[in-house]
Amino acid sequence: MINKSMRRCAVAFALSLAAGCSAPPVPMPEPPSAAPVPSAAPASWVGTWGTAVQHGGRSFHDHTVRQIVHTSIGGDSARLRFSNEFGTGPLVIGSAYLAHRAGGGAVTDSRPVTFGGAASVTVPPGSTAVSDEVAFAVPADGDVAVTVHLPTTAGGTMHGIAVQDTYVASGDQAAAGTLSGAKTESSWYFLSGLDVRNADATGAVVAFGASITDGFGSRFNGNQRWPDLLADRLRAAGLTVGVLNAGISGNRLTVDDRGESAPNRFDRDVLSRPGARWVIISDDAINDLGAADPPSAAELTGALGKLIERAHGAGLRVICATLTPYEGAGYWTARGESARGEINAFLRGSGSGCDAVLDADRATHDPSAPTRYRREHDSGDHLHPGAAGLQAIADAVPLDVFTR
Repeated sequence: MINKSMRRCAVAFALSLAAGCSAPPVPMPEPPSAAPVPSAAPASWVGTWGTAVQHGGRSFHDHTVRQIVHTSIGGDSARLRFSNEFGTGPLVIGSAYLAHRAGGGAVTDSRPVTFGGAASVTVPPGSTAVSDEVAFAVPADGDVAVTVHLPTTAGGTMHGIAVQDTYVASGDQAAAGTLSGAKTESSWYFLSGLDVRNADATGAVVAFGASITDGFGSRFNGNQRWPDLLADRLRAAGLTVGVLNAGISGNRLTVDDRGESAPNRFDRDVLSRPGARWVIISDDAINDLGAADPPSAAELTGALGKLIERAHGAGLRVICATLTPYEGAGYWTARGESARGEINAFLRGSGSGCDAVLDADRATHDPSAPTRYRREHDSGDHLHPGAAGLQAIADAVPLDVFTR
């Protein structure tokens, strides 16, 4: 990764005055030198969009892939992050471009992206590549397009449920405004983050969880996941805070399943994010409760407590989200419901270590039947919230934690 060198200001020094006289010269004190005026240091990088990568996905060979991402905050320059975390061979990015979306898969104002000054980069298995800085006006609450040409065989790293169209075409069309013969898919591939420079940004919050956080069932191409809706609230409140979505549908707290377990991916998906200052630990444990042989409530609260400690150790403030109701879902049991109650009591209690609580349970449950969603908040599967439920979760995030 290559950053711009900081500009150095030229300073003028006063010339010493010379005095002539017949008497032995008396040394005159030198006037003080003018102090250098430092240029403003560039703002630190802050994530405006991010996703959690997982194993799987299709294979590519001589394909152009155009991916649409929706920003939370804007910036006057950008950089991209590409992951080959789960690849079995090298990921070769032949060329990459960042552009504004013009509608569908069409783009405008396309800018080439470089890596260490080169147009292409090879990312070894298990590694991430971060691009050079790109002079590009990133809009807040806007769609940008990231296009890459993959000249050799690549695969193995993706984010399964993007709830967003991705455009795939044959050959090298990365610089084209409109792709010829493109087909749409619904996953993100290799792309894991978009960072910006924004002098007003105070940091980023990472929403860390499973399908409810991931936006499963939310309106396709609508950017209506609850973290997106939280970003809307933050902007409306005048807070310049990046919002990064690290949810993986089907993810679990205690074991690898859909994606690595929460503890195994916590460093990569939360602690290493540029500008991360807050984390919302959300809904992973629901999938543990629905397992054939679920862990106990004590095991789950213990695992949550360790994540809270790790976040605090890295200097992040922790917002703990209570588990939403799920009676009526296919894997609901009375045992799981009892454990959900214990977990929520732990998260609301003073001994959890949470810096704040997002009470998603109280925001969405039916007061007359607390183990179920309100009818208007239920997507229909009794596990995932619908549009009104996602909005209720976003509205329940305490914004004061971002100003303390």
